[in-house]
Amino acid sequence: MTPEQRLDRVESELAIRRLIAAYCFTIDDRDMPAIAALFADDARVASQDGVMEARGVDAIMDQYRHRFTVLGPGAHYMHDVLIDFSDENPDLAFGRVSGHAELWRNGRMMVASLRYRDRYVRTAAGWRFGERIISFLYYVDADDYRGILGHADRNRAYATPMPADFPESLPGWSGSAETVAHG
Repeated sequence: MTPEQRLDRVESELAIRRLIAAYCFTIDDRDMPAIAALFADDARVASQDGVMEARGVDAIMDQYRHRFTVLGPGAHYMHDVLIDFSDENPDLAFGRVSGHAELWRNGRMMVASLRYRDRYVRTAAGWRFGERIISFLYYVDADDYRGILGHADRNRAYATPMPADFPESLPGWSGSAETVAHG
């Protein structure tokens, strides 16, 4: 890799990390024009549980407007970020992002542990989300937080509790005592 290519990767990673941070602030602030500006024109936003699915900025924004009808104030925090760049295409990268959120949803305080699986694309306007898929370790009423990891139905954001998206669905995770004790 040339020095110019290495510099481009460093600058690109910084820009993508800024994009991830901007997502948290714009979602919490409900800055609709700024949210829309985070996505490539043909982007996809979905959830692993199948509740969310939108393609294209207009559909994505409609999806957020709908979700905001049940959400009050909230705070999203991103923690660990892994970014892998395509070796074939300097304008393409993939990411995994962990985080949590504190939310007022349907009249109750909820907490969520989440992960995003992202695809980033460099556009004429800079790096944007090409795809963002959210999954949940838990999404529960704050009163139910204590001990929630001992339950399989940890996604309780909806009327009917649903199984958590991870870690049980991950390859290599068996939930056995040995796995829990060592990992």
